[in-house]
Amino acid sequence: MELLKGAGLRKEYSNKAGKMIAVNDVSFLLKENEFMAIVGESGSGKSTLLRLVAGLEKPDSGNLFYKGTEYTNERCGYAGQFLQMVFQDAYKSFDPKMRMIDSVKECGSGKDVNDLHRLIEAAGLKEELLYKRPRELSGGECQRMSIVRALYSGARILLCDEITSALDVSTQAQIVRVLKELRSKKDFAAIFVSHDIALMGMLCEKIIVMKDGCCIESGDMKEIIESPSMEYTKQLIESAKKQSL
Repeated sequence: MELLKGAGLRKEYSNKAGKMIAVNDVSFLLKENEFMAIVGESGSGKSTLLRLVAGLEKPDSGNLFYKGTEYTNERCGYAGQFLQMVFQDAYKSFDPKMRMIDSVKECGSGKDVNDLHRLIEAAGLKEELLYKRPRELSGGECQRMSIVRALYSGARILLCDEITSALDVSTQAQIVRVLKELRSKKDFAAIFVSHDIALMGMLCEKIIVMKDGCCIESGDMKEIIESPSMEYTKQLIESAKKQSL
C-alpha cells in the first residue's frame, strides 16, 4: 500500500554565484514497511530532498502525499504527526541535561509506557540507560535511543540522515541489525540518506541515486547494485567496495 509519495519535487537556492538547483524534478514512492535509500556524493541533493519530505523546507514546485493526502503546503510541524527525523549526530538531538527517559517520553506523550520497554528491548539496549544522560551513552547506544524515541512517538516513517556515518564499522552493522529487528516487531517505513551504497544494500529494498540534484537511477536495490545502468552508480559501487577492503 502506498504510504509516502513525492511528485516532481524541485528546490532552488540563490547565492552570489547565481541560482543553484538542489533538487530537480525528483519523484518517488514509498510503500508501507519499506526501506528506501537515497545515495550520492556530497552536494548531490539527497539531504535537501529529505528536508523537503520532512516539511523542514518547502519545494518550489512539486507535491508530497501521505496515504494519498497532500501535505506539501501544510503548516510547519504537520508532517511530524506521521514522520520523524533521526540525525547524524545523535548527541545533539537530545537535551544534554535531561535523562533519556524524559526526552523519549516527551516525544511519546500519552503513549503506553510498555511500548517503550518493548522498543528498548528490541533495540538491544539496557533499561538502565533510560536513566542516564546523553553523554553517558556510547555513540551507538545514543543513536539507537534516538531511533527508539522516533518510533515511540508513533511515527510511521523514519527519515534518517547519515545516521551511521559518524560510527565505526562494527557499530554501523549493529545499527543495521537493530533497524531490521525493530521493523520485524513494529510496522514502519524509512528513508535513509547515505553516501555508503554498500551499507544501504544490507538494509533497503529500494534506492534513489542522486547526482547534481537529479534522480539518475532508481528502483529495486538488489537489481541496481548487481546491474547498474549509469556509470555514476557503478562508480559509487566500486568506491564502496574499495573502502570495505
